[in-house]
Amino acid sequence: MTEIAFTKSNTLGIMPPEEQLGFGKYFTDHMFTMDYDPENGWHNPAVIPYNEYSVLPAAMVFHYGQAIFEGMKAFRTEDDRIIVFRTKDYLARFNRSADALCIPNIDIDVVTEGLKKVIEVDKAWVPTKVGTALYIRPFIIATDPYVGVKVSDTYKLFILLSPVGAYYAAGFNPVNIKVEDKYVRATLGGLGEAKTPANYAMSLRAQEEAKKEGFAQVLWLDAVERKYIEEVGTMNIFFKINGELITPDLVGSILGGMTRRTVLELAKAWGVKVSERRISVEEVFAAHEKGQLEEVFGTGTAAVISPVGELSWKGKKITINQNQTGDFAKKLFDTVTDIQYGKVEDTFGWVDEVTKL
Repeated sequence: MTEIAFTKSNTLGIMPPEEQLGFGKYFTDHMFTMDYDPENGWHNPAVIPYNEYSVLPAAMVFHYGQAIFEGMKAFRTEDDRIIVFRTKDYLARFNRSADALCIPNIDIDVVTEGLKKVIEVDKAWVPTKVGTALYIRPFIIATDPYVGVKVSDTYKLFILLSPVGAYYAAGFNPVNIKVEDKYVRATLGGLGEAKTPANYAMSLRAQEEAKKEGFAQVLWLDAVERKYIEEVGTMNIFFKINGELITPDLVGSILGGMTRRTVLELAKAWGVKVSERRISVEEVFAAHEKGQLEEVFGTGTAAVISPVGELSWKGKKITINQNQTGDFAKKLFDTVTDIQYGKVEDTFGWVDEVTKL
């Protein structure tokens, strides 16, 4: 066991009514932090009050973008346990992002301890209603006060907690998507497979333009040929074509989502034919023309499953499953959320118990 220092906040907040939570607007009373330097490695693990953090204006994160983050969730079960979904899988991806940004790897066991400790301290902030959760945001920033391009020597790790409701206002309803053929999200050899702020900043312009045109999100194509599908908004994408579940393979420009991995594992367990391969937008539209495009949906931590009802590409629009949520997407959503809320047995070993209240 790692010794984790604890400083209790002098003023404790009150969680807003659960129906008013929204997403990412409120934060709990405490956070977990650690420091890194070359002499001590990752050290000084502590749970401290959530507060302002002082950093010099010359900190390298501001100038050269050396930063990574993760997004996870904790849930309150019907029997009043608090569980986290796929804790160590998410933290393993955190380390893969660290590798891409030349940030020192964390000790997953130590950070898991810290994560559980801060959740236990702020357990009153874990909401109760189905559809709500405690969002967990680990992130690391480079802190060297140096204006020059190099790898930072010092870093700060934080874990913030935020009680949340549904990510999308539409809830579990199909959305309309624009196939993006002007902008690109990432390219091979770049940072597309890392969870780093630069990828999300890159996506904003296309998303804002799509929203002005009346679309909920954009479907990203590859950066070279502009024909192969990669992600949808900030989510992975799946197509159910003629009974086969297809998702783009992880070629280096796509972030491998934990919900994506969960869906693949469930589908294989159910005996569904699964393919991870390149799929072009032309193939999707051709499948629709043949009546073989059964369902399209995105997957991600925040929304879990997000059905797609319409795709628009170069002036052509197709409607999927009569703009209704498909049976397979609903089955996936129900299964994943039932496991997350402890309604059914987790036979995959995905949930990690924090505490029983």
